Amino acid sequence: MIITTTDKIPNKEIVAILGIARGSTVRARNIGRDIFAGLKNIVGGEIEEYTKLQAQSREQALQRMTKDAENLGADAIINVRLTSSMVMQGASEILAYGTAVKLN
Repeated sequence: MIITTTDKIPNKEIVAILGIARGSTVRARNIGRDIFAGLKNIVGGEIEEYTKLQAQSREQALQRMTKDAENLGADAIINVRLTSSMVMQGASEILAYGTAVKLN
């Protein structure tokens, strides 16, 4: 599966647009991470626990988007975008979406 943020794939012809492929995950913080993050907030620096949580969430959203595209019969996903939003206090959604296409 080719996944790209561009609207074209070099040396490939898009023969069909199959629809929007999407994948998302909602993750919540936990008390252990929050305590450590609070301490980091006092002294400054990267909050590595949250960085790891966000990275895992992005990967899961991308995997779910890819699975959705496979279910549509796609060879590639173009114009891929990632977005995040707060669902409730302490929980956020990561959404990956793009256009599922068939290639020649």
